[in-house]
Amino acid sequence: MVETASHQAPPPRWLGHPLRHLEDPGVLFFLLMNSCISFTTASTPTLLGVTQAIILAFQHYIVMLGSTVLIASTLVPLMGGNNGDKGRVIQTLLLWQELPTVMGASFAFFIPVMSIVNDFADKTFKSEHERFVYTMRAIQGSLMVSSIINIFLGYSRVWGNLTRFFSPVILVPVVCVVGLGLFMRLANCVEIGLPMLILLVIGQQYLKRIHPRVQLILERFGLLLCVAIIWAFAGILTVAGAYKNAMEQTKRSCRVDHSYLISSSPWIRIPYPFQWGPPVFRASHVFGMMGAALVTSAEVYQLEHFCCCTRVLHPPPHVLSRSIGLQGISLLLDGLFGATVGTTASVENVGLLGLTHIGSRRVVQISTAFMFFFSIFGKFGAFFASIPLPIFAAIYCVLFGIVAATGISFLQFANSNSMRNLYVLGLSLFLGVSISQYFVSHTTTDGHGPVKTDGGWFNDILNTIFSSPPTVAIIVGTLLDNTLDPRRFHDDRGIQWLVPFHHWKGDSRNEEFYNLPLRINEFMPTRYL
Repeated sequence: MVETASHQAPPPRWLGHPLRHLEDPGVLFFLLMNSCISFTTASTPTLLGVTQAIILAFQHYIVMLGSTVLIASTLVPLMGGNNGDKGRVIQTLLLWQELPTVMGASFAFFIPVMSIVNDFADKTFKSEHERFVYTMRAIQGSLMVSSIINIFLGYSRVWGNLTRFFSPVILVPVVCVVGLGLFMRLANCVEIGLPMLILLVIGQQYLKRIHPRVQLILERFGLLLCVAIIWAFAGILTVAGAYKNAMEQTKRSCRVDHSYLISSSPWIRIPYPFQWGPPVFRASHVFGMMGAALVTSAEVYQLEHFCCCTRVLHPPPHVLSRSIGLQGISLLLDGLFGATVGTTASVENVGLLGLTHIGSRRVVQISTAFMFFFSIFGKFGAFFASIPLPIFAAIYCVLFGIVAATGISFLQFANSNSMRNLYVLGLSLFLGVSISQYFVSHTTTDGHGPVKTDGGWFNDILNTIFSSPPTVAIIVGTLLDNTLDPRRFHDDRGIQWLVPFHHWKGDSRNEEFYNLPLRINEFMPTRYL
């Protein structure tokens, strides 16, 4: 919006609301965001229908399986673990992916974890399984200590205080590269990944126009239907012997029976604290893991801003801080129960909110029941975890694309005709992608990146931070946007749109949307709310 001396420019017609007489930017922002979603965070299964809510919740569970299985399948063999160990790791990751939102295994921890694996690669153990267990104990200790960073940043409200430096000009590249910076390859099994992608686009976007009832089903549950169809297709190819003479990597990607998760997973197993033994603490490992913890705190902040489109309200700063504090508690639980990596807000699940137009908090809460169930009853969880990864890769092409496009949509709150804004946006976006890609491409399989000094922990911190596209984007964007004549371009930056949401009591909807569930807020000091 560009103001003149006598009046404020009218809002664009595409907003779809009679806003000509509304002058409060916060109201305009709320109404625009409300047009993105069918049901809000306060929607209950009564509104959605219990059956619909359960199916939508199961869909959330399926979506987050891809990255969980990929991380476990990559790291566990390098640590000396077998298929049974991989199954137990997946069960553990599932157990604590519910706090505070849908939490997923984070790729940000790859470099510090690989550094820990590399430290024990040359040591002598009685068996590979013993090496795996000792490595898991070292990861446990590092995660538990590094969680202090996010707990402090959250409950001290440091992140909340930093939000006054963030404008829509910064949010555009930051949220955009959250989607662009994560991808999975279809090329290992294009005969499964490509049909899945085509079927998902056609079924979810084109076939829904046939009939209003069909539109409702395909818009909300089309993803599950496509997964079932292509999974069955992959099973037919496996049984028909299409991959008998294929390379081993192709078999692992394409065959439905090559993960060995079902045969190696126990029927019933409850993950418990220190299941791998007492944690091992080493300063170099802890400092390296702290770099990943900082990255995940930035990821949580960025995905909270994506949710302002799918969940109607822009979260106040103290709510953002509380989310990061809770994410720190989640990291502590990850270490306590022995996960291979820490967790962060799941990009794919918030992308699913935009795809289905369902932003109900109740649906996400119901999905936790599926995660608890499948983390305890291993055979059932392993059945769904055996879905070929190219199917998930096709799903993520759509979901990550939605997240990236949502980041671009924030530009409507800033002056897109300002060359100063375009300069900040373009440089932040380009460096966010290119710098992180440089660090990723120059990182070896044992976790050694471009930064090579005598201090291994220092290397891990810098290599982890600069391997994260959104973290690089937020650093570059914040520096540029707050140093290039920010006062003169105050309105062009779109600050006026965010100011109304910087205050807890500035909107009557805040208490309804952001109070903790089960009346927990009544038992906590107000400074932590």
